[in-house]
Amino acid sequence: MEWTRAKDWLIGATGMLLVLGVALAISWWVVSDPVGQGEAGPVPAPTVGAERLPGAGPPADLREDEVWLADLALDAGTVATAGSMLRDVRAVGQDVVTGPDGLVAARLAVDATVPFEVVADELGDGTEVRAADDGRATVVRTVEVLGRELRVVATGTVEVDAGRLVVEPRSIDFGGPDFLSDAVAGVVRRLVTIEHDIKGLPEGLVLQDVAVQGDGFRANLRGEDVELVP
Repeated sequence: MEWTRAKDWLIGATGMLLVLGVALAISWWVVSDPVGQGEAGPVPAPTVGAERLPGAGPPADLREDEVWLADLALDAGTVATAGSMLRDVRAVGQDVVTGPDGLVAARLAVDATVPFEVVADELGDGTEVRAADDGRATVVRTVEVLGRELRVVATGTVEVDAGRLVVEPRSIDFGGPDFLSDAVAGVVRRLVTIEHDIKGLPEGLVLQDVAVQGDGFRANLRGEDVELVP
């Protein structure tokens, strides 16, 4: 009986030692590297005259009265100026330097929504601009043609042209016969064409892309060396 207990104890102890040995071996394998693998290779020398990459650190010519920020983000529900309004504005600047000369971003990206009513006001009182199917926009406006007022409904494509938000009518309807609509369309086309310059943002930003959403035109703008605060 005693020999059986001793044998069981010996077997158990041997098993524990084997488990411990395996655990130690695995731990050593994880924390160590093969011979020569952990040796550091030569550090490449910086290229002379290479352009400084984003996130590479502050510029070498940073003055004592300047502060450098690797990046700067701004979110605003509404941005309003005397002549315009933007909503849901998201601005991200990179490589920003601030000092006595102002606040300048080497690169600036802005996403903002131009409300439909802002664009409609440019065309005149009573004009309505709204989203249409297939990423298009609809303009509803009363225009005067040959001494008569016409309620015109124009639907067109939305695109960027020379930095402007442009809605070019593809269909124009004022409820008359087709032959009359075709004849008058050329006259009223310019009255329902939208060419909008996005205002209220720093100079130097260029409109890159625009899309129609439920509450307005979602615009994407980019710029370099943009002066945020003069």
